[in-house]
Amino acid sequence: MPVSGTRLLNLEGETALPILKALASETRLLILSLLTHNAMNVSELAAALGLPHSTVNFNLGQLQAAGLITVEYEPGTRGSQKLCSRRFDEVAFKLPGAAVEANVAQVTVSMPIGNYSHIEATPTCGLASEVKIIGLLDDPRSFYEPEHVYAQILWLGKAGYVEYMFPNNLPYGSRVTRLELSMEVCSEAPQYNHDWPSDITVWINDHEIGTYTSPGDFGGDRGRLTPEWWVQDQTMSGQLKRWTVTEAGSRVDGSEPTGVGLDMLQLNPSTRSHIKVRIGVKPDAVNRRGLNLFGRKFGNYEQDLVMRMDYAFPRPEDSTELK
Repeated sequence: MPVSGTRLLNLEGETALPILKALASETRLLILSLLTHNAMNVSELAAALGLPHSTVNFNLGQLQAAGLITVEYEPGTRGSQKLCSRRFDEVAFKLPGAAVEANVAQVTVSMPIGNYSHIEATPTCGLASEVKIIGLLDDPRSFYEPEHVYAQILWLGKAGYVEYMFPNNLPYGSRVTRLELSMEVCSEAPQYNHDWPSDITVWINDHEIGTYTSPGDFGGDRGRLTPEWWVQDQTMSGQLKRWTVTEAGSRVDGSEPTGVGLDMLQLNPSTRSHIKVRIGVKPDAVNRRGLNLFGRKFGNYEQDLVMRMDYAFPRPEDSTELK
């Protein structure tokens, strides 16, 4: 555990890359080690490392550009001297991927929207991280760029879908009693249009569990989490919607349950290692106007795709086959 006063740098997503590259050097790691307790100038560092001033200056520039050190200039015997100090004592890097939490009788999986397993997209379409557009606008090939895992917003025009594989983290021997999938979502219009209905459907393990008719594509007011670089005349946020499945059926928010119940989803952890989730607009939908899907660093809600499963263990006298 870090001691009191430890300066911790938390890294996540695409913004971590420059810092990780800066740390991928034995020389720069030695410099950070020498700066543990005291600030040092270039001459002191060069003498301690046995390296030329030019080499030390180059590596200090890399560390400064990554924000790992601060550099101040103070008067010296011959002009000014560069005094360097370390900004952080520890660096924590969160790997991309789903975050899993297990509480009493509930498993929660948070899936980044860029961690899809398959996608069918037609223009208008695209995706962006918290810092830039990924690939090219309106080019479905962009969804296969390596950076797609960092996506914080993605959009599909007209029909299309995006598919995810959630880990099935239900305890062995348990029986799911309730499944909830929540996301921030809206329609997809050119720029934005508050009157632009779209029928957005969710499937779990290939079973359709409900359709939400989004009233429009929301823009005009910048989303609480939408980054400043995002162009003002574009989609800014969505609505937080919940699809829920119980033994009684499935529903969207407070709608009446349909006939798709938990038993049809086949969630037994002994026979199914993952849970397939598809989000899309059907080709024959009445309102075929695409979708925008938001990550936890875009829009108004600080969350990714979130699946929560409540579960229970059957009583010894209950011989019902697990579903």
